[in-house]
Amino acid sequence: MQNGLMAQAIYEDERYVPETDPLVLEKLDQWQDKKFGLLMHWGTYSQWGIVESWSLCPEDYGWCERKKGENPKNYFEYKKEYEGLKKTFNPVKFDPEKWAKAAKYAGMKYMVFTTKHHDGFSMFDSKYTDYKVTDSECAFSTNPKANIAKEIFNAFRNEDMWIGAYFSKPDWNNENYWDPYFPPLGRNVNYDPAVYPEKWQKFVDFTHNQILELLTDYGSVDILWLDGGWVSKNSQKELDHFYKDKQRESSTGFIKSTMISQDIKMDELVAKARKKQPGLIVVDRAVHGKNQNYLTPENRIPEKTLPYPWESCIISGGGWSYTPDAKYMSGRKGIHTLVDVVAKGGNLLLNVAPSPEGEWQQGAYDLLQEFGDWMHVNNTAIYGTKPIEPFKENNICMTQNKDGNVFLFYLAEEGEDRMPSEIVVKSINPKKGTKISMLGSNKKLKWVQQKEGFKIMIPRSLRKKPTSKYAWTFKIEEINR
Repeated sequence: MQNGLMAQAIYEDERYVPETDPLVLEKLDQWQDKKFGLLMHWGTYSQWGIVESWSLCPEDYGWCERKKGENPKNYFEYKKEYEGLKKTFNPVKFDPEKWAKAAKYAGMKYMVFTTKHHDGFSMFDSKYTDYKVTDSECAFSTNPKANIAKEIFNAFRNEDMWIGAYFSKPDWNNENYWDPYFPPLGRNVNYDPAVYPEKWQKFVDFTHNQILELLTDYGSVDILWLDGGWVSKNSQKELDHFYKDKQRESSTGFIKSTMISQDIKMDELVAKARKKQPGLIVVDRAVHGKNQNYLTPENRIPEKTLPYPWESCIISGGGWSYTPDAKYMSGRKGIHTLVDVVAKGGNLLLNVAPSPEGEWQQGAYDLLQEFGDWMHVNNTAIYGTKPIEPFKENNICMTQNKDGNVFLFYLAEEGEDRMPSEIVVKSINPKKGTKISMLGSNKKLKWVQQKEGFKIMIPRSLRKKPTSKYAWTFKIEEINR
């Protein structure tokens, strides 16, 4: 993922270029109905329990700090030791079928897996690099499940989930991105592509080849989720604007991070990719243009509904990558997060990080169990819905489905396990005589029109024993438009 001041985070006012390919538009509509997905960050870095890849980045930020290894004070020794983690990576408890079943129970409909992060380590059997999980030097290479991406894709596909391939555009192991002749200067390519065009073209070809491998040899892939938004073509105007801002921030002239135009030929790549996988959704994160089919606010939820497809990617516990003794969000927090995102028209992509042994922590399973228990009762108010104004009133969120039914989610306070006797909503008016019920119950609830809005009366039996925890959902058959 991206971190820090140079994160190029996606903000609510981000421009969006709509897709024109009818197959992609159809697939995007289907994706927007799925609402809930799983993201997994996993690589050799899990052995040290550190932030994914970023300690290799020689930029002076706290989240890049080198804290592990024998010699973290010496960058070049550290990089050598970090890349040596390939030899000891041996997740013998890897069981993707167990993960897929837990995700399916939770109500997740798609998954995105880190086939390659910025460090360049391929979690698939690429023929274009030796820095991969299937290389003979990797301890796990002799395991029947050594081609990790393929095993994960198959396991989740077998549970009827869509498959997303996370792929990092920068590659800090590749000699045509970080040329060993030059020391790395930051996250960017460490030479000028305009001065060494043949070298840059080799890197472009390498990137295209690896992505096309994933789209050729690994079954149906629904989403190509590209990270490393700094690898993009930039105009002189964009470069000038960036450096003017950086100079204003620095009183000494020292600039921690740079911007370099790096034309990875995305239009050409996407055309080739869609020949392999027609209708493929492409997410060129943080790069304004037609190849960012949906936007991805990172670890945050927008304040309001957005006029384009979007997905909040959120950490469930610890960091993006494996964190020893990670503390996971509560079931209440997770469910309220999902409701908030969906009521604003987005999807939730929840990150879980496997351990170096190839396991999920129990906290992840517990959280997904809570999601599943809640979704078993309430999922019809989540899937296939869209926002309805004002999307939230006090502690009540709202969605509507394609049949015109409206759903109200009462978000319970911490420790609130009994429902109130009355629920008042002012911003919506049910049609006269319409039926209001609570999901999970077949009781028809009494309601009355008020001067402003309406009031639902909750019978004592439901108040004492709600149909689910943390958020209670009411279905209104029809409202006045």
